[in-house]
Amino acid sequence: MGINTERDLEANLQIGPTDQGMVRLFIEAGGLEVPMDFEPDEAREIAEEILAAVKVAESAKR
Repeated sequence: MGINTERDLEANLQIGPTDQGMVRLFIEAGGLEVPMDFEPDEAREIAEEILAAVKVAESAKR
């Protein structure tokens, strides 16, 4: 299994700030809840990685 392996699973992703100054990614799937908290700098790095992946994905569609 890897990033290119498709699965028939629905998940809900919520992203927002916490009252502790963290950025939380909250994933819920199949009754499982996974809260992941990141320092703002870590969250910024994740956002940059997502944007880089978007660029690669867009160029692959052309």
